[in-house]
Amino acid sequence: MNRMNPKVDEFLSRAEKWQEEMRKLRTILLDSQLTEELKWGHPCYTFQGNNVVIIGGFKEYCALTFVKGALLNDPEGILVKPGENTQAARVIRFTGVREIDEMEPTLKAYVHEAIEVERAGLKVEKVTELVIPEELQKKLDEVPALKTAFYALTPGRRRAYVLYFSAPKQSKTRESRVEKSMQRILDGKGLNDP
Repeated sequence: MNRMNPKVDEFLSRAEKWQEEMRKLRTILLDSQLTEELKWGHPCYTFQGNNVVIIGGFKEYCALTFVKGALLNDPEGILVKPGENTQAARVIRFTGVREIDEMEPTLKAYVHEAIEVERAGLKVEKVTELVIPEELQKKLDEVPALKTAFYALTPGRRRAYVLYFSAPKQSKTRESRVEKSMQRILDGKGLNDP
């Protein structure tokens, strides 16, 4: 069993919900070749410095998030995308310790495979082609400074804007979102930047 990280001990002692379930998941993960760390305020398990799996507690469930879960075989059909636009991560959700106990051999097999994916240096091929909504393209053509600023943003920030602008069904709403975001883009800020 690997060494327990005192920061994770503290995290678990303060957890308001899913404490017992997260402790059980921790025990399973510590029984692997992974190193326990605390990242983004959650227990994170790494292999040779690369993130492999994260334990998280949410309102209705706790979960194991496999950072490169899209590359794992899923013979049990238990891995799910945490969001519709997620490309790499996959989660397994739990609502009780008994459920985790019953799945322990399967979870260990998935963790082992995730380690092998990392050991092999495999990468998730992300879909980078963005379909620019008509309303944004029109503004980019009209305002050269906006076009320059938009393409100077990181790919993730551009993607967030495109998803945000594309979401509404009505063109009027899409136009409004583009208008309201123009100054943030010109300032080099992402959609969710402070």
